[in-house]
Amino acid sequence: MTLVNKLPDITAHAANNAGTVRDVPPSPAASAIMLTFLGDHVLDQGVCVYSGSVIEVLARAGISEEATRSTLTRMTARGLLRRQRHGRRMYFGLTGRSVRVLHDGAVRLWQTGAVNHDWDGTWTLLAFSLPGERQRERHDLRAALAWAGFGPVQGGLWIAPGTPEIESVLALGPHIRVFHARADASTDVTEMIAGAYDLPALAARYTDFGTRWEGSAIPADPLAAKLHLVTDWLQIIRRDPRLPMPHLPQSWPAVAAQELFFRLNQQLAGPAATIAAGLLETVPALSGDDSDRPAAAADQLGG
Repeated sequence: MTLVNKLPDITAHAANNAGTVRDVPPSPAASAIMLTFLGDHVLDQGVCVYSGSVIEVLARAGISEEATRSTLTRMTARGLLRRQRHGRRMYFGLTGRSVRVLHDGAVRLWQTGAVNHDWDGTWTLLAFSLPGERQRERHDLRAALAWAGFGPVQGGLWIAPGTPEIESVLALGPHIRVFHARADASTDVTEMIAGAYDLPALAARYTDFGTRWEGSAIPADPLAAKLHLVTDWLQIIRRDPRLPMPHLPQSWPAVAAQELFFRLNQQLAGPAATIAAGLLETVPALSGDDSDRPAAAADQLGG
């Protein structure tokens, strides 16, 4: 079975998971693919891209014109995209906010990755205390902690390896206390990790990734395949707390999955870039104009 024949399954997988990406508006499948497209073809290029080009590219990945237009509108309203008119056509460019989001994703994709061999032995400990009647706040805080890479040790004490980004967690209230420490020699770190994190569920994501993508031939549409590959992989690693490899089970599947991702991405990158170059209509991004100001929905996708 070739990779192109697997794309409908990948589309469904992206739709199920894309809601976990930070700063993404509704219509999750289109939003996740859109972010991948922007990161691959607009980030750091100094350009704005014609809306019709975006529609054509995302259509190759199974996203309808209606979903793409709706996603462009919502991302503009949320300050993730800005409009720039050129003649009768509307072009879209990045904002400072979307640049930060995309750079964060790029770091996870190409630098930190899924395999943590460089852990320095430190932990971030976060303690909180909320009355039982504040169930909604407790739920929101636990969800934010899990997203930030923390796992529960006991009671209101959560841990994460290294120094994760916790600004969004601290914004949830003054009842949070944060410490940095190393485990005492008497602590079984491997056992602690197994108790704080759902390792079988985490491992299953990587195993499933390998099942979806292993043994695939060069597809008929490398651009669509690359958009789905990167989106699929990013959904997985964004939810990975990057636990230290010495304390994970042997043959941890993230290792093989990451090797597979890099190999397929390298295989697809050249052909995908060639196709995109022939499809994308861009203009230089202007600064200091009115393209960052909100516009009426009817005018946002002109042309």
